[in-house]
Amino acid sequence: MQRIFSVFILMCCYVLTACAQTVNTSNPVSLKLPAGFTATVVADKLGRARHIAVNSNGDVYVKLERLKDGKGIIRLRDTNGDGVADEQFAFGNYGGTGIAISNGYLYASSDNDVFRYKFNAKNEIENADAPERIVKDLLNKRQHASKSITLDGKGFIYVNIGAPSNACQEQDRTAGSPGQMPCPILATAGGIWQFKIDKLDQTYGDGVRYATGLRNVVGLDWNTTANELYVTQHGRDQLNTLHPALFNDAQNAELPAEEFFIAKKGMDFGWPYCYYDGIQKKKVQSPEYGGDGKKEGDCGTKEQPLVAFPAHWGPNALLFYNGDKFGTKYKNGAFIAFHGSWNRAPLKQGGFNVVFVPMKDGKPNGDYEIFADDFAGGEENLTPSKAKHRPCGLAMGADGSIYISDDQGGTVWKIVYTGK
Repeated sequence: MQRIFSVFILMCCYVLTACAQTVNTSNPVSLKLPAGFTATVVADKLGRARHIAVNSNGDVYVKLERLKDGKGIIRLRDTNGDGVADEQFAFGNYGGTGIAISNGYLYASSDNDVFRYKFNAKNEIENADAPERIVKDLLNKRQHASKSITLDGKGFIYVNIGAPSNACQEQDRTAGSPGQMPCPILATAGGIWQFKIDKLDQTYGDGVRYATGLRNVVGLDWNTTANELYVTQHGRDQLNTLHPALFNDAQNAELPAEEFFIAKKGMDFGWPYCYYDGIQKKKVQSPEYGGDGKKEGDCGTKEQPLVAFPAHWGPNALLFYNGDKFGTKYKNGAFIAFHGSWNRAPLKQGGFNVVFVPMKDGKPNGDYEIFADDFAGGEENLTPSKAKHRPCGLAMGADGSIYISDDQGGTVWKIVYTGK
């Protein structure tokens, strides 16, 4: 009983963010980067800095998960070229995660809606106090509520609508509760929806369920080289506590894998009926739907990951690097920011880093490697409550640099390659 209560408390903090969390707001850590790369702190103590976007003039736009001083978006401007923001301008009266820039507009999302702001010829926001609402009334039940976004540059925006559930059980996160068949959540969540960018107040009926069977996609990006959408999925939790006869703690620490996908229109990735076992390297049936950790059933017909990452790392941002400043190794490759795990016991917690996946012709072209590390500030801080920083957002600047945000210390870094 004590163990079940402890798990419940952890879930309360992680999923509902209703519990108090100790946030270390000391000076930003010194990141570990490959030789030749340096990091500059653009700004810190911004609040819960989620996703970020960089305009052509170098302005950095930060989406805050929670309002700070009544505002949910911060524009950072470096006026003297030293890489550090010396001007801040805040606007937007809603929290959330998603933010992107495309074709003269800034797009930003709350947990319910998607808005856009028009840039004028001087790269200033014209309608900071009165944005256009292009999508409204999306499902928001707090668990996996963030609406991450990306655009294809061809007139469409893609919105993640996370499933407000772990595995679509009749009673969520309850031992022994069976999975609902079919899962009713998939009608309005658990996938990616596509909407037009030039139509106001769209609802579900105006959009297209572009891809389904995705528990929660916080990181997504349109790969302009492959001309396709790519996503990273947060895998399910609690195989051990919900099904102790089938899974022990050590197995739960390694299962299921976090996944990196190409997401083409009409694809089904299998949630909640399936999960990806990175040890067996295949998708198997979820125990809520008759699985025993080995049965494959029709899960072999679901989309397979391009790359499988360690369980519970929490992939929160995806960025395809199409710049020229990092050298040929990184050209067109994928950067993924991992928020960090809370439930890999008895193993040490993992993630809290940014990894790089080399890509060629839209497919991985080698093993992933850790690009930026030590956001937590030492192995002793590898927990959500102790970590000094938790990577959350990625963006590329017009100068070929990469920006990284964190929603723990509220820091934004600029990463440049000097070759020294």
